[in-house]
Order: sequence, then structure tokens, then C-alpha cells
Amino acid sequence: MKHFMILLNVAGILLLAACGGDNTPSKVVSPGDEKTGKDRLLNTGADLLQDKTPLRQFNAYLDGFHFYNGNIDAQMEAHHYVQQLNEDLYQAIIFDGNGPDAKIMGIEYIVTARLFKTLPEEEKKLWHSHHYEVKSGTLTAPGIPAAAEHALMEKLVDTYGKTIHTWHTDQHRDLPVGAPMVMMGFTKDGQLHPELLAARDKRFKVSAADIKKRRTDIPLPAVDPMADAWEKGEVRQFVITKEIDSAVTKHK
Repeated sequence: MKHFMILLNVAGILLLAACGGDNTPSKVVSPGDEKTGKDRLLNTGADLLQDKTPLRQFNAYLDGFHFYNGNIDAQMEAHHYVQQLNEDLYQAIIFDGNGPDAKIMGIEYIVTARLFKTLPEEEKKLWHSHHYEVKSGTLTAPGIPAAAEHALMEKLVDTYGKTIHTWHTDQHRDLPVGAPMVMMGFTKDGQLHPELLAARDKRFKVSAADIKKRRTDIPLPAVDPMADAWEKGEVRQFVITKEIDSAVTKHK
């Protein structure tokens, strides 16, 4: 797998600009003055002189879709930039686009089924499965060769994601206001708004239907019954409260 990720990294660098990048602008324009000349100079200097080792480790790009836990009609496209920490754990930064104006919407942690089994039952209710996203062709890895993408999806089909969005740009909020929200992934045909998928396919010049056919050989895993808890009416979500959590005060 390590050799594959090295190959994926190289392939992504070579092909991202041509096939999978800078074709999806951010959904919002935030308030604020234009950057000054001094700001631009400082940014350029920082870019040249400062080390960015953690950021350089995010070497895979996935495009998929999320919805707010408890509200399946509130859906959005999500651009994931992913780092593999080890054979069983990934972390991703999620943006609302793939261009220079992209806004960070949130984060996602991804674990294999082996690690997911070790989680407490209540914790599992915060996680969603990836089996449908992979098998349906709605989750893609733009810009890499088909064989490399297929191998990556064989790995991801049996994983689970825990996703938090902090900037709800799908609601045209020009600033990251409001409570963070737990997100979920789709599990069946007919849930994802077809216009969202059609727009994505058009931008990337792909067909989810064709991708689905190419992935028929990927085995469909057994999904842990505690994942995708929203399907059983078990919704977990953040709320804003004035009360101070006891766990916070305990560690002061």
C-alpha cells in the first residue's frame, strides 16, 4: 500500500492540473478588503521561507458528497485532500472547491473496518460508511489513472468516516458562523440530488454511471450496523449552549 500511495502522489501531481483541479470555484465571496501589497509580499516571503511539512503530506484528492446529519435534503459537494497516516487511518481537509479561492469546510477522519470495530458503540453513531459512495461511482479521485483510482477505491470501500463541517458555504454563509455540524454520507440510490451529481460529472468530464460499472468487481463489504445511525433515527448533532461542559471545567 505504501508503494501505491507513492505512485498515487506522483500521478496526482502530474495530472491534477489537467484533469482534476481548479475547475470548481468556492460558493461564497467573503467580506473584507483586498490584500494589500504589503500582505502579498509577506505571503510570498512566507511561502518561500517557511516549512510546510504537514501540508505536503496531503497527497490524494477525493471528490464526493455529504449531507447534514438529520437533514438529508441539505447536501453539498465536498473536495477532500487526504493524508494516509498509516495502513488503517487517514485524515482529510475538506474544501468547497478546488481552486485558489476554496474555503475550508471541515475535516474528515477515515478508519478501516478493523479500527472501526474497536470504537465504543455510541462513538460509532457519529461515523458513516463508504461502501455506497465507492460502489455507486459518486466518490471519485480526479486526475489519476483509472487503475490507480480503482486500487484506491478497493481500499476505501470498507472504511468509515467521521466528518465535521465548520463553514457551511452551501448555505451561502460568507463567514464561518454557526455551530459545527456532523455530516453523513449517502447509502442508497435516490438519496443524492441528481443535479448535484450531474454538475460534478460535467465539470470533471466523468460519468458516475460508467464509474459504477467499472467498480462492479469491487466486493461489497458487510457494514457495521452501528454506522450510518441516521438511517435508524439515531441522529447525533452539535448544539450551541451557554452551559459550560463539565469536561471543560474539569481540565482547567
